[in-house]
Amino acid sequence: MNVEPNAFQKLVHRFLMLKPISSFLAVALHHADNLLLRLTRGRNTVTRIVGLPIIQLTTTGAKTGQLRTMPLVSLFDGERIALIASNFGQKHNPAWYYNLKKNPECEVGFDAKSLKYIAREAMDQEREKYFQMGISYYAGYGIYENRAAPRKIPVMVLEPKKQFASSNLR
Repeated sequence: MNVEPNAFQKLVHRFLMLKPISSFLAVALHHADNLLLRLTRGRNTVTRIVGLPIIQLTTTGAKTGQLRTMPLVSLFDGERIALIASNFGQKHNPAWYYNLKKNPECEVGFDAKSLKYIAREAMDQEREKYFQMGISYYAGYGIYENRAAPRKIPVMVLEPKKQFASSNLR
């Protein structure tokens, strides 16, 4: 599912990593992605066009209890999906991170299907594995980590609900 960005997309990524651009994207990108998703009937987003894999994550709001759907860059690892809570290098974690911490059951839409997942925070070596995987697709994560300091950017791992349930029965 993860496809390495091509040379042109990597050039675009360098532009996107610039602080004024990433600050703008932190506010506007999800709106642009949602609009393009609607216009293309779920087939495309701005983020996907620049070579980054994307999902539609639906969480339950930590404070409101309302469903929230957000297009997010995703890293597929078999059936698992890793999400890097970089928030474009801002000093605070994104809202979806807090939503998943409080309500780990979520829904993920991609490739015209929707599946239920359970989220957990990756720690130590697992976090580093997924963070480095993220950097291999988008070098901006490394820049965002420096900007966000001293905040350590969390990585959330989503596992299919059926897999999670059966592994807890042992």
